[in-house]
Amino acid sequence: MMNTKSLIACAIVAAGCLTFTGCTKKAATGEGGKRKVLIGFIGKSLTNDVFQAAQTGAKDAAREYSASHDVEVEIEIRTPNDEDATKQAEAIEALVRQGAQGIAISCSEANTVQPAIDKAVAKGVAVMCFDSDAPGSKRFAYYGTDDKSCGERTVDELAKAMGGKGTIAILGGNQSAPNLQNRVAGAKAALAKYPEMKLNEPGVFYHVETPEKAAEAVQSAQNANPGIQGWVFIGGWPLFTADALKWPAGSIKVASVDALPAQLGYLKSGHVEVLLAQDCYGWGTKSVGILLDKVLDNKSPADARVVDPLTKVTKENVDGFGKNWEKWLAK
Repeated sequence: MMNTKSLIACAIVAAGCLTFTGCTKKAATGEGGKRKVLIGFIGKSLTNDVFQAAQTGAKDAAREYSASHDVEVEIEIRTPNDEDATKQAEAIEALVRQGAQGIAISCSEANTVQPAIDKAVAKGVAVMCFDSDAPGSKRFAYYGTDDKSCGERTVDELAKAMGGKGTIAILGGNQSAPNLQNRVAGAKAALAKYPEMKLNEPGVFYHVETPEKAAEAVQSAQNANPGIQGWVFIGGWPLFTADALKWPAGSIKVASVDALPAQLGYLKSGHVEVLLAQDCYGWGTKSVGILLDKVLDNKSPADARVVDPLTKVTKENVDGFGKNWEKWLAK
């Protein structure tokens, strides 16, 4: 049995270990004795090419950082095959057990993943969101689109193509995703600027975020509502598959978010008027950079919300923009 002095001595040692993080969590080492940093990366679904591009970006950033710094950065991809917020939460928990020092996640549904994010942060893991945020969580940063502005701009581009007149519909993706909720809200708000444009009733069509389900949703909605003259795609899901738009080119106007390779053909054919490209490759590169700043130097962005710009892609610049994908989706 310890005497009083021994107990006091143990308490002092324990307090010292809490003060110096090296006592609580020994840094892992990789090849050549370099410090090893494990970063977890969780997109919404592997079936969506924007997250394939993001994962390529994350891996590229890790490789480039490892080559230029005395650190070995490893990326562990934990994106579920299909959208599932519960599986995302489980992925966060698994990454914490695995010893990840940082995690980047695009949240399919914020309320479901928030408890897992908060638990990870409580255990000393740096967590940030990209693309789809969980603003009520303890994540330290977000990188991605200003979603309300994105929805507004997509309507603005469609209004230009339609001459500010006509009936439109909105393709909404996953109804529970916070980023998409904000885009829909922004799109609806933007309509107030165009008194001769109106939202169809029903106006917003939600669906599972796969190319096939999205294309089915557009076709079913158009068949049931032939008065729809224009579409706002707040995500480019149906354009990731061939022959998704069954009407003659230009007869129904479309403005869409994203500008992935499969979508560019619709622009060239005239089925789509404009694409607004998100920085989906940068979701990977910049998220890894932000996490490494936090993990290695305890440095956070000046603003917790880091907004990426949208790039307008039209027939005039589509060929030049398309060359980016040779790197972004290198197989």
